[in-house]
Amino acid sequence: MKEILNAPFVVEMVRMATNMYAHGWDERNGGNISYMLSEAQVAEYLDTSAVLRTIPTGFEAPVLEGKYFLVTGTGKYFKNVQYAPEVNLGLIRIIEGGKTAELLWGFADGGRFTSEFPAHMMSHAARLAVDPDNRVVMHCHPANLLAMSYVHSLDERAFTRTLWQMSTECIVVFPEGVNVLPWMLCGTNEIGEATAEKMATARLVVWSQHGIYGVGRSLDETFGLIETAEKAAEIYMKTAHLPILNTITDEALWQLADFFKVTPRDGFLSAR
Repeated sequence: MKEILNAPFVVEMVRMATNMYAHGWDERNGGNISYMLSEAQVAEYLDTSAVLRTIPTGFEAPVLEGKYFLVTGTGKYFKNVQYAPEVNLGLIRIIEGGKTAELLWGFADGGRFTSEFPAHMMSHAARLAVDPDNRVVMHCHPANLLAMSYVHSLDERAFTRTLWQMSTECIVVFPEGVNVLPWMLCGTNEIGEATAEKMATARLVVWSQHGIYGVGRSLDETFGLIETAEKAAEIYMKTAHLPILNTITDEALWQLADFFKVTPRDGFLSAR
């Protein structure tokens, strides 16, 4: 059996956590990632019948029965993932309709998955209903999106339009826009349910005064999605207090949508 530390999905996860920490998105133990894997991927590196222990999940998600996830641990620092992946990450299988996770590898110090694991699982379930190829849920605290949630209207249309107008590529990368939640207590099923509901219409959900949830088909795609929105928020925060002399007009945004063959969120642009 192959060495799991050399598995592409572990190598990717380690690199991603390290990169996110370097970007300043995951201070201390802030942020979490879950990466859905196939049984075939896992079976190359682990005996899937060898369960180390079981961990209650605190929720139900029958649609995820039998699914495998590589997930970051609770209380773990992203900066340490590269040095001790087997402590800071865990590979689990969902059983009992989502109520229980079987640990197959990792969390070697007796730890468990992130406290926001239920929120991740709810978002996975919601996105699989929209896109069967979705594999990643990523939560982090990008400073400019966080700052923007203090000074900008939380109306989803207004928030999205501002981001689209800050950078040409935004409407191409997230044409469905950005959904926004007001401040809610994190680590609860309530915020997980609210996030999952928002995931039905967008791949980015801003948690006001906290951070962002992003989803995608790969770690790279999900990272790039958040990175693009964060860059736009940075430009906004650098310019919002200044006289705005130029902007990307709705006409220009329609041109971008037509050229790149994407469909903007209905009602978010002025009618042509």
